[in-house]
Amino acid sequence: MNMKLADPAKSKPEPNSLEEWLDVLCNEEMPIFSNTAISVHNILSDEKKGATDLASVILQDPNLTVKLLKISNSQSYNPLRHKMVTVSRAVIVIGFEIIRKLTLACSFFESILSETNKQQVNEEIARAILAAVHAKSIAIAAKDSSPEEVFIAALLKHLGSICFWSFCSEQGAHIQLIINRGNYSREDAERQVLGFELAELSACLSDAWQLGGLIEESIKLKANTPITNPRLVFIQLGYDIIEALKEGEDSKKYEDCISKVRQLTKQSRLVITENIKNNANVAYDIARQLGAVDAAILIQNSLDKLDDSDESLVVFDKKQLQFSILQDIASIISGRPDVNLLLETVLEGIHRSIGMDRTIFCVLAPDKRSLREKMSFGWCKGPLGYKVIFNISDSPMNLFFHVLSGIDAFWAKPSVNTALYTLMDINVVGKNECFMMPVFFKNTQIGLIYADRGIHKQSLTEEDFNTFKYFTQQANIGLTVFRMQLKL
Repeated sequence: MNMKLADPAKSKPEPNSLEEWLDVLCNEEMPIFSNTAISVHNILSDEKKGATDLASVILQDPNLTVKLLKISNSQSYNPLRHKMVTVSRAVIVIGFEIIRKLTLACSFFESILSETNKQQVNEEIARAILAAVHAKSIAIAAKDSSPEEVFIAALLKHLGSICFWSFCSEQGAHIQLIINRGNYSREDAERQVLGFELAELSACLSDAWQLGGLIEESIKLKANTPITNPRLVFIQLGYDIIEALKEGEDSKKYEDCISKVRQLTKQSRLVITENIKNNANVAYDIARQLGAVDAAILIQNSLDKLDDSDESLVVFDKKQLQFSILQDIASIISGRPDVNLLLETVLEGIHRSIGMDRTIFCVLAPDKRSLREKMSFGWCKGPLGYKVIFNISDSPMNLFFHVLSGIDAFWAKPSVNTALYTLMDINVVGKNECFMMPVFFKNTQIGLIYADRGIHKQSLTEEDFNTFKYFTQQANIGLTVFRMQLKL
């Protein structure tokens, strides 16, 4: 493989130690994934946090949202083909734990694939996806309690290697040169050039990103170490099968893999070999859904399936997305009363289908002097995760008092409603155009929904306002229906 060395005059020096590589990846090259991984860990470790908090993390990144929904709508995760257009619905249908794990995987590849693709990193990604599919297939056949956990752990087992090859320059070229000469193994070449093995980088990244669980066990499993956890055996077999196929289906290594799978699953040789062949197609589809098109080509080695007409893909048209989410809302209203799911879906509909930066539902405090966050999307609240609080002031009258004085939606504009933007409001939300509307239960105001584009500062339109009003009206209609059902 020909690789052009970077011009030192045109690029910054590469990290020279394990610690430097760790710092650069976490804080410079992949800060978004670092934040996502830590946020997901915090949600898992806090009993008070759940599906809404996870959805909020996902919806902060539109690309991550789309990738996650593509996978959620795929045959692997949605065999009954119930189209899911909201993250809230995906969590309900597929389950919190699976969505949490898929969020990590999608966010990781989103960070990696934002860089210029290279041959070596695509080979690493293709290998990881194939191994993960093989491992999951074995786990399913062995009746494992959570094949999805096995899949994600196998997918991220060599994350240090994937990260390194995504962002390296001269060091990567030097390692390849040493390996191609045939004098060193990959691990020996890594130690000679870097002073450490990329497996060590994987372990350090796992600690920094608090991945934990089976992912951490898989990453920190050392070569030639006896494996006592059968789930780690599934993962190791996933990678062994890839290496065995390189030597051919008539090789001893391949037969050893087949024999191990038979012992674990009690399947026939014919079934196992058919599964291995079918797994390549599954891996191809997953690579596409993750946006790793070049890796998908390596997996399948053909372009004939690169057809974006797959019905499982999430709709992108704004009108169609609005219609689909409104159908979800109608289904919620006509079903068993679930106030949280109704409000989550309404908020997500506003946030995604209109294209808002920040969307929030706040409830009135008992003293009616403030509004306190109940659920929100897109709000950057820092590491402490504080709750947003809007103060209600009648002297001077502010935005929130004005809205709660009526029953209609309000489109606030700094150029027109200057007096309503008090200093206290500006400190919390800035001085941006925004949409607001009261929310009612039993004909009594219980809070309001607020939305703006205060991050990207894009203008709002009359069409946006009408759509906002319609979605918030659905929230009020739904709450009225629920109240009537509770009376029956």
